[in-house]
Amino acid sequence: SRLQEQLFDVFLYLGSEWILELLVILSIISVAITAERLFHFLSHRDDYATLQKELDEHLCAGNVDKARDLLQSGHSYVASICLAGLNVMERGPGAVEEMMTGATKVARLKLERGLAFLGTLGNNAPFIGLFGTVLGIMRAFKDLAENTTEGSAAVMSGIAEALVATAVGLLVALPAVAIFNTFQRSIRRRLVLCDAVGHIVLSHAKSTKTDS
Repeated sequence: SRLQEQLFDVFLYLGSEWILELLVILSIISVAITAERLFHFLSHRDDYATLQKELDEHLCAGNVDKARDLLQSGHSYVASICLAGLNVMERGPGAVEEMMTGATKVARLKLERGLAFLGTLGNNAPFIGLFGTVLGIMRAFKDLAENTTEGSAAVMSGIAEALVATAVGLLVALPAVAIFNTFQRSIRRRLVLCDAVGHIVLSHAKSTKTDS
């Protein structure tokens, strides 16, 4: 059909080179996101064991101000989430729990920023490379049809070049998937720590409410 011929001509005109350029651009973006996320994760961490121990000691001793100072000096989302709960301690345990739940959701959004791109790239880069390979094979057979004297050598050379797109797609996808999974595990660990340390604040709020 006419439409099929037009699409064929467009694909032949485009070739597979632009697919390789696209994959290179996507890989550069993924490296930039990885570097930014790595810096963000490293700059938002604390000694969680020490934080948990000192926070529990301050609250058990009734030193809410010292506990607040401890959390304000922290750099992690664990500290900021617990601080959000501690700041509404006088409103009761229900308010403490709601504030920490809301702060945890905000922290998750900040931690996961940019990771959707890595996950999408990891899942789809092989298909992008495969599309480039298909375009390259189409051009190889077109060249064979126009120059039959070189025979299969022209086809083999064209297919070999086209397969580079699939290889590059896999090369881009594999690190993206590995990095995405690593960051997701780190986020889950941090959120579990938020929950664990947050329960110290919540339990103190409940005990204070009971005493009063």
